[in-house]
Parts: sequence; C-alpha cells; structure tokens
Amino acid sequence: MSYKKAHPSSFRDPSGYVFVEEGVVKRSITPLYFKQYTTLKESGFFSKLFKNNLLVKHEELSASEVEIIIQPEQIPFITYPYEWSFNQYQQAALLTLKIQKFCLKHDFSLKDASAYNISFYKGKPIFLDTLSFDFYDKNKPWRAYKQFISHFLGPLLLASFHGSKSLKLMSNFIDGIPVKMIASMLPYKTKFNPFLYSNIYLLSKFEDKHNENNGKSKVPSLSKKAQFNIIDSLYNYIKKLTLKEYSEWGNYYQKINYSDDAFVLKSDIINKWISNLNSKKIIDIGGNDGTFVRFLKPKIDHALVCDIDVNAVNHNYKTIKKNKEDHITPFVLDILNPSASIGFNNTERDSFLKRIKNFGPDITLALALIHHMSLSGNITFDMSASFFASFSKYLIIEFPKRTDSWVTHLLDNKAEFKDHFDFYNIENFELHYANHFKILEKLPINNSERVMYLLKHKHD
Repeated sequence: MSYKKAHPSSFRDPSGYVFVEEGVVKRSITPLYFKQYTTLKESGFFSKLFKNNLLVKHEELSASEVEIIIQPEQIPFITYPYEWSFNQYQQAALLTLKIQKFCLKHDFSLKDASAYNISFYKGKPIFLDTLSFDFYDKNKPWRAYKQFISHFLGPLLLASFHGSKSLKLMSNFIDGIPVKMIASMLPYKTKFNPFLYSNIYLLSKFEDKHNENNGKSKVPSLSKKAQFNIIDSLYNYIKKLTLKEYSEWGNYYQKINYSDDAFVLKSDIINKWISNLNSKKIIDIGGNDGTFVRFLKPKIDHALVCDIDVNAVNHNYKTIKKNKEDHITPFVLDILNPSASIGFNNTERDSFLKRIKNFGPDITLALALIHHMSLSGNITFDMSASFFASFSKYLIIEFPKRTDSWVTHLLDNKAEFKDHFDFYNIENFELHYANHFKILEKLPINNSERVMYLLKHKHD
C-alpha cells in the first residue's frame, strides 16, 4: 500500500483515512473494513443510500489486496456543527436517525453518530463518512447511541432551553458534550419528563456507574424492535424542538435606512458588477437571510451566506429548502471571532479562514458590515482590509458615511469615547483599503448615506 498523507481529521478510524491529492478529496480503505465495504457495495446498500440522498456519493478508483481507493463527490465548503443554525442542527440530527433506521431495516448499523460526519450540500444535510456503516449485531444496542445523545440531542436541548449560543459548545467538546454536563445544565423540571429522564438522566447515571466499574459494565440485550422504538421516540421529540430566542433580524431591513428605490439600486449595482466579472463562487459575509444573494440574476454555482444572527440563518435555510436553492450554503459566523482550527494539534477541524481560502470565492460581499466591524468591534480599517484581502479576489463593500443614522447611533453608544472613532470616515476608509485593493468603481446609493465600492486585490 503506497502511503498517502492522511488528513488530520482521519486519525481516529483504523478502517481507513481521508487524503487530498492534487486538490481532490479521496478516501483510502484498509483491509480491516474490506468485508463491510464489499457487502455494502455488492448488496446495493450504498446505491440505496445515494438514491435517497442519505450518503455522499462516491466512485471506486482502485482496489487491491491491501487498499481500496474511493473518491467522494466533492463538497465545495465544509461547515461544522458549531456553525449551524438551530434548524440546520435539528435536520442533521434527524438525518442521522433516518440513516440508522434505514440501516437496521437492511441489517446494518451506524458505528459512529458524530455531528462532524455531516455537512450541508445542495441545500440539505448529507452524511460524509462512508466507513461509519457496520453489520447489525443481533440484540446488541446501538453502539453509537450515547454519541448521538452527546452530539445531537444534548446540544439541541441546551439550545432550546438556553439559546442558540449553546451550540457553540461543540467547538470545545469535539467528542460531544458530556451527558453529565448536559443533565446538570437542564432545568430541574426536565427530570419529570419520561423521555428526558431515560435519555439524559438515566444515561448520565449509567455513565457514572460504567466509569466506577472501569468500563466493564454488562452490555444489555436489546431487540431490533426496541431499537426502532428508541429511534422513533428520538426522532419525534427532536422534530418538535423549537428555539425561543429574540434577535434583531425580524425588522432588519426596516432599520438600515433604505427607501425602496435605494434598495433596488443597491441590488442592481451588485448584479451588474457580479455579471461583468462572470463570478461563479461568492461569499456574502454578514449576509443576514440571504436577501441580496437571492436577488442575483447571474447564475452562481456556489454562494456562501454567513451571519452572526442564528434566526436570520434559520430563515435563510428554510427559504433555501422551500425554493430548492441548491447553490446556497448558509452558516452562522461571528466575523469578529471567526471559527478557529481545533482538535488535536489544532488540525482536526480547519479554521474559517483556511476553508474560505481553499474555497476561493471570486467575489466577497460585505454589505452593511464595515460600520459594525469598526464601531462595534473596534476593528481598524487596516485590520478589516487585511482580513478581506486574505481570501478575496474582488470585494464588493458598502460604506455607510458618518451621517448615516445607523452610524450615528453606534457612535452615540460610545459615549465619552466617541472622539476616539474620528478615524471613521470615507477618506480614511479609502486610504487604508488602498494598501490592499485597487478601487475599480465607486457609486453612491441615491437617497441614502451609503456608497458602494468594487475593489480588486492588488496581487490578482
């Protein structure tokens, strides 16, 4: 077997590993998994998973006595659980349960139920780990049940009771939030809910007992019918969970000082520039509910839309599903604190910056964003210009002047420190951005205090 450098996220599974060859993601399968892989392939089970959009498709490139190489369909941009909105997370959980139920019906079972096995592609969650499927062991409980609770049910419960920021815990607990911790964070009244008592509190007690016995607790017998009942109860409960959380998003576009004419003009300007550049891959940073990406007339192959507001991302995701806008991928991102590289050696999960550089957008949109970065986040123009320049060939950025009422509001919030932000003006903006970008076009938006810029990276 010729050695290939495994991706840092692949060291945990002895069945095989992911590697990248000339920019293409591939997977090597070791002899340890040959029996499962061959059965899954020859029984037609893989084909059924592909047909039902449950597993990312792959093709077999080569097979020998020591190694099988497959090439999965390439996902342009991988998102992680701590970047999903509540509804996205919920759908990822339901997909995992659907797959396990589908497996049981065909005498297979998921050996892994990690949230990191899922990403979003073509508007839907998709399972990525081809090697997570194993043979069903008669009357043995689902081996990934506890992992499902710590990766899916637990985070969703915490988000439902404490807000969507609870989902960010998954960046600290890459192996899932400990069940005991989940139990300690839930309201006391949940102990009287039979479903939560059995799936959280009893599991937490069993976990303690298991640890006391040095991991040698007896594995109970569980029929396939009982497993179906557990999966159905998990599915039905998770499906009904809701997020009770206020956000600024609801009346966002009524608060940004646009008349209908100005709004249309802004959209026309963006459409013109993107069309002229024949852009196929874009990212809209601070894109709210995807409004301006949705108004684009040129055909875009892949559009990423991120925002800090989970309700806006939720709404965008639901609209994508409704309209079948397969080219849009929404995710949650705090631009002042973008996702870092995490895991062992900080290489298991890539940072936002590494992933967006690999994605290589033709154009970055930064609309109604720079004043929040500068005045709410204290980010200087030189810092924000350097940030955008690190991954942007072209940048469409909107600058609200000091006379814009939203800017005035943000400045007034600075109280006695207001004078410190004298740097916030259009002259300084152009001066610092000129260190990284060339101004191709500059157009004021009539009936507003905002200016649109089309910038080109100086090294492109």
